[in-house]
Amino acid sequence: MDNTNENIETNSRIYEVGYLLVPTLSEENVPGVYSGLKDLVVGFGGEIISDEMPKMIPIAYSMLKVVQNVRNKFNTAYFGWIKFEISADKISEIKKKLDLDPNVIRFLILKTVRENTIAAKRFVHKDSRRKAPTVKKEGENETVLPIDKEEIDKEIDAMVSA
Repeated sequence: MDNTNENIETNSRIYEVGYLLVPTLSEENVPGVYSGLKDLVVGFGGEIISDEMPKMIPIAYSMLKVVQNVRNKFNTAYFGWIKFEISADKISEIKKKLDLDPNVIRFLILKTVRENTIAAKRFVHKDSRRKAPTVKKEGENETVLPIDKEEIDKEIDAMVSA
């Protein structure tokens, strides 16, 4: 039995599925579809690492989904993702189930790492990358020159006329 468990552990990989759900779902039904997707992963022996509840977003271009021989065009969708660990041979079965799900417009399954690689980027502000200017205190071997307003005016005039 121990060899079987070791095989499963060495054969398992970390994946992330990002998906777009149809915007025609009501707000009340989104959590049900979301938990259904998580149950799908767990049903095939996967272990959920992290996830995010789907949120309504505008999509970059119109996407088509044929449901019951009706062609639907969408400009918005609910976007969510699930990161999980599962045996590599189960991914094709999950893909088949997602392909048949009428609530899923499109999905993408990626191999990834267990560590959270997005959280650090999400909280970095553009200004925080700049190096803070160093401020010298008085008496640190710096001489302060008096400002000559006439000299500054002459330099500005020279720059403007050039």
